[in-house]
Amino acid sequence: MTREQYILATQQNSLQRTENPQFYPVGIYGWRKRCLYFFVLLLLVTMIVNLAMTIWILKVMNFTVDGMGNLRVTKKGIRLEGISEFLLPLYVKEIHSRKDSPLVLQSDRNVTVNARNHMGQLTGQLTVGTEGAVFGHSVETPHIRAEPSQDLKLESPTRSLVMEAPRGVQVNAAAGDLKATCRKELHLQSTEGEIFLNADTIRLGNLPTGSFSSSPPSSSAPRQTIYELCVCPNGKLYLSPAGAGSTCQSSSNICLWS
Repeated sequence: MTREQYILATQQNSLQRTENPQFYPVGIYGWRKRCLYFFVLLLLVTMIVNLAMTIWILKVMNFTVDGMGNLRVTKKGIRLEGISEFLLPLYVKEIHSRKDSPLVLQSDRNVTVNARNHMGQLTGQLTVGTEGAVFGHSVETPHIRAEPSQDLKLESPTRSLVMEAPRGVQVNAAAGDLKATCRKELHLQSTEGEIFLNADTIRLGNLPTGSFSSSPPSSSAPRQTIYELCVCPNGKLYLSPAGAGSTCQSSSNICLWS
């Protein structure tokens, strides 16, 4: 083959390739395309559900620019309206209700309020349970009262109960009885004044009675109904049968056994 024939044959082959080009498809087809559409649809459904849930939560929780639900954030602090429930401890500086509205703290068990100093040490405690209010330390208050038609009881089961005031302590029962009981001793002490008992009748129960008699006992002797109130040197009171004169010395053996 000559050179001219080779060049001519090569040109003819090039013209044939140019006239009949071959194209190859580019993209995702078949099951891959179906999987892609499925994942896109699933993502769209998830976004719609997420948006709907977010709107529902905002509606239910009553979210606003000032807070959520019964909680409102103000310049003076946090304001709660209505009934609120706390599952974890609450640390606040001050709690007060609205004007002319009561403040109610409610729990299925006891309600405990602790006061601590800057070092974290417990300085005061208030526990409200089924038996009433229990104070861990001293209490300062201008007024203590019970609910209407309920009894008020101040009790210290294991220690002493002390009430002090610079200008006096007043205990008043307007519509009922006043009762003070203790296991050992009850002290009424006034350092610079007097103890004044003002009542129509003052009764001292369970006082021991002496057995003084100026005449031999007989079956026909009248029953003793009048007694004399006597005082031992240690302050113990006892009763002695009344006579023409004082009979306290005759019954002083009671003081020896006291």
